[in-house]
Amino acid sequence: MHFVGLDLAWGERNRTGIAVLDDAGVLRHLLSVRSEAEIVEGIAAYVGGGCLVGLDAPLVVPNENGNRRAERELNRDFAAFDAGAHPSNRANPAFRESTRGARICAQLGLDMDPDSKGRLRALEVYPHPATVALFGLGRTLKYKNKPGRSIDQLRSELLALTGLLESLSTASPALQLLSHRGWRELVESVQAATRKAQLRYAEDQVDAVVCAYVVLLRQRRPESITTYGDFTDGYIVTPTLPEGLQPSPRAPKVARRVDVVRNATQKYAAMHPRLQVAAQEAIQVVTGILDDAGLNYLSVTGRAKSVASFAEKASRTRDGKALFADPLSEIGDTIGLRVITYVHSDVAAVAQLLSTEADVVEDRDMGKETASEGRFGYASRHLQIRLSAADQQTHDAVGGQQIQVQIRTVLQHAWAEFEHDIRYKGTIPDEHRPDFDRRFTLAAGLLELADREFSTIRDRLRTGVPEPDMPGAGDDPRINAQELAAFLAGQYAEASWSRPDHYAWISGLVLELGITSLAELADVIREVDSTQIDERMGYTNPPGAVRRLDDALLMAYGDRYVRLHGNAHRVALLRAREAKLGAGE
Repeated sequence: MHFVGLDLAWGERNRTGIAVLDDAGVLRHLLSVRSEAEIVEGIAAYVGGGCLVGLDAPLVVPNENGNRRAERELNRDFAAFDAGAHPSNRANPAFRESTRGARICAQLGLDMDPDSKGRLRALEVYPHPATVALFGLGRTLKYKNKPGRSIDQLRSELLALTGLLESLSTASPALQLLSHRGWRELVESVQAATRKAQLRYAEDQVDAVVCAYVVLLRQRRPESITTYGDFTDGYIVTPTLPEGLQPSPRAPKVARRVDVVRNATQKYAAMHPRLQVAAQEAIQVVTGILDDAGLNYLSVTGRAKSVASFAEKASRTRDGKALFADPLSEIGDTIGLRVITYVHSDVAAVAQLLSTEADVVEDRDMGKETASEGRFGYASRHLQIRLSAADQQTHDAVGGQQIQVQIRTVLQHAWAEFEHDIRYKGTIPDEHRPDFDRRFTLAAGLLELADREFSTIRDRLRTGVPEPDMPGAGDDPRINAQELAAFLAGQYAEASWSRPDHYAWISGLVLELGITSLAELADVIREVDSTQIDERMGYTNPPGAVRRLDDALLMAYGDRYVRLHGNAHRVALLRAREAKLGAGE
C-alpha cells in the first residue's frame, strides 16, 4: 500500500507538491506540478496496490458561508498555536460548484469518507496543526511567505521543519527520507536559496511529505489521530494535540515601527539619486531587448520610486501588522518599468522574451488572478527581474537590484490609470460606490473584449494580407514603410509585427544596399535559407518581422551589411550575429 501526500494549490497558477511513501514509510516519489492532469498522472502509478491520499485542501464544503464545523472545532484546539484553519465556504468561487480536491479524487476513484475501509481512499489533512502535534511545537514554524518575514527567517524555519521530519526515522511509524535523492537535493536547494520563490517551490513538497506521514500515522496508529467534523459537513484529520502542550509566548517587538520606517526612509533618500540613474539604465536595457527582438510595443517608461512614495509604502500595515519588516530589502518596486503593448498576445511575448534575456525572480499574471476570482478588473503582468550577468557589468548603477516590470496593453493601461485616479485618488460618496463598482466592472469586461478583437484583427492581417501594389514613390526612392510592413506580414506569417518606426528604419538600410522595390527585395530573400537562419540563430522567442528581415539581409550580405551607415550604432551586435550565422561562408 502507498501513502500519498498532496499539498494541493487551489488553482493551476500555483504549484502542487506530491510525496509518496511506501508501506514501510520510505519516500519513493517527490515532485512539484501545476495542472490537474499532472497531479493525476503523478499519483496514478501508486493506486494499484491500494492507496491512501492525504490532501491539504478542502474536500467537502457544504456551507454557504462562514467556517465549517470542522474548522471551528480545530480552531478551538490549535488557533492559539497559530495553526487555525481558514474558513471554507461556497461563497468562495473555488468551492461554488465542487472542490478541486474532490474532482481529483473522482478521477482517481478515491473514497473521501473518513470512515471508509476501501482500498483507495482520500482524507483531508492540514500540515500546520500536524506539525504542532507531531513535534510538540509551541507555535507553528514560520516558513510560509507573509509580509514582514525575511528570506533568512523563511529559510531557517523551513530547514527546521525538514530536520524535524528527518528525525521521524526512529518514530513509530518511521519516516525514511534521507535515502531519497530528490529529498536530499530539495534540502540542499533550501540551504542555498537566495530568493523567496526558491523556497516556495520547496515548501509545497515538504508540506506534501507532512500530509503523507499523517495518513500513514492514521493507518498505523489511529488512536493518535483526531478527526474534526464528519463526511457530511466536511472534516479535517490531524494528529491529536498532546495533553498539556501550551502555546509559546510571542517574541517581543525589537524596535518601534516608526523608527524602522524612519531609518529605512533616510537610507532610501541617500541612495535615491543613484536609483534614478539606475532606472534610466533599466529602461535602456529593456528597450534594447525588445528592439533587438523586433517586437512591437507602444512605450517603455520607468522611474525610481520617490522618497515620499517609499515612506508611505514602508509604513503600510494589514490587520495591525507591518507589511514590511525590512522595507529596504522587501519593497520590490523601487525601480519600476512599464511596457505598454498594442494587443494582448504581445504581453505574453514580452514576458517570455524578458524571461530568456534576464533573471525572472517572480512572475504574476494579475489578469489571471482577477479572472480566477470570477471578476473583471485589473489586468497586468508583473515581473520581478534582475539583469543578466552581462548587462549588470555594463550597467553598474542597476547592478543586481531587482526591477519590477509591469506589462499591459494600452486598453488595460487606460482602465488601470483611470480606475486608480477615480477610486483611490478621488472621493466617491458611499451611496454611489456600488454603482461605480458596477460601471468599472462593465468597462473592464468591454475592454477585455476589445483587446480580443484587436488581437483577432492583427492575426487575420498577419496571415491573410495580399501582396500590395507597388506604385512609384515619387521623389523618395525608399520602399514605403507601410508597403514593407504588409510585404513582411506575408513573407514571415509566423512573425509578430514590429514597431512602425522600425519598418521605416530598415527601409533606409534596404536603400543603402541599392534595393528600391519589393520585387528586388523578394529576390534577395528568396536566395536565403530561412530554415538555416532559424537553426543557427536558435531563436528562443518568435522574432518580429523586422528582425527576421534584418537577419536575412545579414546572411545575404555579411560584412557589407554590417558596414552600412545606418548600422554604425550596432556594429558589435551585428558582428556577434554574423558569427552565429556564418554569413559569407
